[in-house]
Amino acid sequence: MTDYGIVKSTVRPEAKVVDEYSVWVNTDISEINDGWEYHMVQYIKDEYIKLMDEANQKAQADLEYIAMMTEVDLE
Repeated sequence: MTDYGIVKSTVRPEAKVVDEYSVWVNTDISEINDGWEYHMVQYIKDEYIKLMDEANQKAQADLEYIAMMTEVDLE
């Protein structure tokens, strides 16, 4: 991962751009006087896939926990 910090552009950036080698994630996109300002992070594709997989696994575990805690015994 390479964190480029806050960058500026005259063109509104897309939130996510995938190229041959990388996934570019742009967050906190805001319009400024002469263009756009945003936080830019570049991930290697394999690194991004692993990050998304870990996030999905955590979300699944959270959902399973919530389902378990909300089960009602009707007897």
